[in-house]
Amino acid sequence: MHKAFLAAMAIIAGSGLTACSQKASDSLENAGSAIGGDVSGAVDKAANKLDNSLDDAGRAIDHGTNRLDAAADNAARDARREAGEARNDVGSAMERAGNHLKRD
Repeated sequence: MHKAFLAAMAIIAGSGLTACSQKASDSLENAGSAIGGDVSGAVDKAANKLDNSLDDAGRAIDHGTNRLDAAADNAARDARREAGEARNDVGSAMERAGNHLKRD
């Protein structure tokens, strides 16, 4: 009877271990799913931050390009005005020199 009792206890213990093993397996699976979800969320956040940073950089480059274009336009306009003024100054100086030569 002692052997029958030990055999019964072994069967009960074995089925208990199976239940514990299933619980451990379920816990491990749940932990793996949670970790996967956390990693996926972190990757999504990082991708969004990178995308936003690239958008910000693109806007900054566009803004800088626009300012550079405006500065180049202003410089060209100023250069044309200065050239016109210089041409008028040279013309006036030549006219005065010619008048002086006529009087002498």
